[in-house]
Formats: sequence, structure tokens, C-alpha cells
Amino acid sequence: MVVGLNLDPGSWLAWIVVGLISGAVAARVVAGRGFGCIADIIVGVAGAIIGGYLLGAIFHMTGTVGFFGSIVVAFIGAAALLAVLKLVSGGRL
Repeated sequence: MVVGLNLDPGSWLAWIVVGLISGAVAARVVAGRGFGCIADIIVGVAGAIIGGYLLGAIFHMTGTVGFFGSIVVAFIGAAALLAVLKLVSGGRL
């Protein structure tokens, strides 16, 4: 059983900051623009969950990555999420 990476940036406020940073950067990289503060946070937090699972499943990575590692993992997951959404929506993201 692969558990994946434990993202542990800290409190709920830290999760919002991680989500905002990673979601905003991923949105600009994949879509060329941000989606607004709340949507970027949602994309970033969802990306953290997806990124932790993907890196754990594909590369068999385990452990805790801390605050800055959480931003990187969340960015990878958010970029993957937005790329799939862009592919499914026909580029209208």
C-alpha cells in the first residue's frame, strides 16, 4: 500500500497560503492567467492532495516535506489537475 507524501505545512492558515501560491502559479503556467483568489486556493489545495498521491504512487516517495516542499508538491498536482481540465474542456480553461 502506497501512502504517499505527508504534506504538513502547518495550520489551516498555512494550507490556505500553500493553496494560494501553488494554485496561482499553476494557473498562470497552464492557463496563462489566474482564476481569482478563492479559485486559486481551491485548485492549490486540490493540487496538494493530487500531487501527494501522484508523487507517492509514481515515485514511491514517502515522508513529510514541510512548508516549501508542500508548495512544490501542490504546484505539481495543481498543474496536473489544470492540464487535465484544459484537455477535457478543449482548451477553454
